[in-house]
Amino acid sequence: MDRINQSSVTEFLLLGLSESPAQQPFLFGIFLGMYLVTVLGNLLIILAISFDPHLHTPMYFFLANLSFADACFSSTTIPKMLVNIQTQSQTISYGGCLTQMQFFMIFGALDDFLLGVMAYDRYVAICKPLHYSTHMSLLVCVLFLMACWVLTILAALLHTLLVARLSFCAGNTIHHFYCDIVPLLQLSCSDTSTNQVALFTVASMILTGPLFLIILSYAHIISSILRVPSASGRQKAFSTCGSHLTVVFLFYGTAIGVYLCPPSSHSGGKDKVAAVFYTVVTPMLNPFIYSLRNNDMKTALRRLFGLQNCLPRDSNLVSVF
Repeated sequence: MDRINQSSVTEFLLLGLSESPAQQPFLFGIFLGMYLVTVLGNLLIILAISFDPHLHTPMYFFLANLSFADACFSSTTIPKMLVNIQTQSQTISYGGCLTQMQFFMIFGALDDFLLGVMAYDRYVAICKPLHYSTHMSLLVCVLFLMACWVLTILAALLHTLLVARLSFCAGNTIHHFYCDIVPLLQLSCSDTSTNQVALFTVASMILTGPLFLIILSYAHIISSILRVPSASGRQKAFSTCGSHLTVVFLFYGTAIGVYLCPPSSHSGGKDKVAAVFYTVVTPMLNPFIYSLRNNDMKTALRRLFGLQNCLPRDSNLVSVF
């Protein structure tokens, strides 16, 4: 095959989840439905928090930003896939591919950091309530959010610049439904050792750092829950805590499998399935996990739709989840 360098590559081919024409209508319908649920669910959370003064607290400040990140995270990949299915076209421009990859990494990493910060916020609220107002003041929350944005943008920019210098001579077919760094590195005929080291190093910090913080925070939270005298209170708290941790480990488990496993262990089919879980399923579940099990959010949503003017508010340990 004649060598194709990066200057001559004008587009890539995204093969999507399946190459079977018979499966395309089914994939279009199910992913359109999940995407609409994701965007509308997260948008409702943002609106409910914005219009309810009672929810202007650090917990809901970060939840609103998580909802924004989730909606944007899914929007970087799913709309393009749906357009490709509808138009029966698999192409994406070279610039569009790098742009999609960059924004995918920004909002994916932002999700990681926000989940870690939210776990820390719950730890302070439950285990150190007397210090909560100082440890999670408005200034601290804004600084946390700014740090999350700066770190994610720098990480995404680093990978984008490293990929932009590569040459591609193994074809332009990406066995995925979006432009991701792993399949792009597999296509390159340049030396990708620097990219591989950068990917493993940055992914290790972005994924394992917040995950360690989440595990540590929830370990202290569970210890506090065990001291709750009410058996029903413990049961409700464990149920909600378990739901949070299920989504967290679903997100981190699949992401770690894709970005931290050796390149030789990657297979197109497994990577696609894992990508569906952390790009589509988890952002879709987050509005239900963080809202429908939360009395304050349910009250705010009723107020948003004008179904309820006022409800008594509970202030127990379970409500902080």
